[in-house]
Amino acid sequence: MNKLFVIIFLFPVMAGNRSFAQSLIPSKGLKDYYANYFPIGVAVSPRSLNGPDSILILRQFNSLTPENAMKMGPIHPEEHRYYWKDADGIVDFAQAHGLKVRGHNLCWHEQTPGWLFKNDQGGQVTKEVLLQRLKEHITTVVSRYKGKIYAWDVVNEAIDDDSTRFLRNSLWRQICGEDFIAKAFEYAHQADPDAQLFYNDYNTERPEKRERVYKLLKQLRDAGVPITGVGIQAHWSIYEPSEKELRATIDRFSSLGLKVQITELDISVYPWEKNKRARRPDESDTLTPEQEQRQTVQYKKVFSIFRDYKGALNGLTFWNVTDRHTWLDEYPVPGRKNYPLLFDTKGLPKKAYWEVVNF
Repeated sequence: MNKLFVIIFLFPVMAGNRSFAQSLIPSKGLKDYYANYFPIGVAVSPRSLNGPDSILILRQFNSLTPENAMKMGPIHPEEHRYYWKDADGIVDFAQAHGLKVRGHNLCWHEQTPGWLFKNDQGGQVTKEVLLQRLKEHITTVVSRYKGKIYAWDVVNEAIDDDSTRFLRNSLWRQICGEDFIAKAFEYAHQADPDAQLFYNDYNTERPEKRERVYKLLKQLRDAGVPITGVGIQAHWSIYEPSEKELRATIDRFSSLGLKVQITELDISVYPWEKNKRARRPDESDTLTPEQEQRQTVQYKKVFSIFRDYKGALNGLTFWNVTDRHTWLDEYPVPGRKNYPLLFDTKGLPKKAYWEVVNF
């Protein structure tokens, strides 16, 4: 009698509140809603593919990006030693489930092993030696995954944060000048002529940085460098970018005949910051209704813009799977939850999710 009462009581509640049921179990994934637009990907670690997130990944996404496993430090820690296990595991998972893979990344100033820039005496290597090491690294990594990785972030974040400068004064630039950028693309293209090759950077929607990125891209195109497109990292917040800034950026880059990808999308409920700092007392662990509403509006806006650029955009990737764990938990304010994704800490769709797929 009691069981029958519970069933009769619950049925009209569930049947009469379809949105509640949908919010728990989406009937389709992001990849299905955007099947006629562009692949929808997500950055993963090996842990993501062996835990509860793996089911959500297969339902929602059709492309994977290794978050850290293919960066130079993790995959090539010593001159004569590569560590393939984590990267191979992600590629194998993608192959087994029919998912695309974006490689990330081949040349960056961070997460680069110290040996790369040193000679046998501990001093700085010459330009010729460093370019040869870059060629060997790119050739080895890209060749290993030839035909399995459709696109690579070849050079990452080469533009300086200082608006009065052009290129970042990294060891790459100090030793090689600007040549390392073009060479990295040439080496990647030689290793896999069919792979799409991207320059990838952040804050590209801010006008002063956008123009310096454009300058670099134009230089590469004019020189005949085999570059396919530009990756807009899209580490954004509920405060930026504006519609005008985002449209201007996609227009500017695509005017060069380059493809555009949104490569590392998250929308934090806190403003963007570059430098690490301590957490303030007013930065709560709770996602407030106001923050959630502003995030929902921002996600709805940017995806509406993305759909308008169906021809120019050929890929979109979220940076991490759910709010349960994101890179922003540690950066730039360790321990602060930023709640930047479409799925909450339980892996359930947030309000923003439904605004992204209901169009």
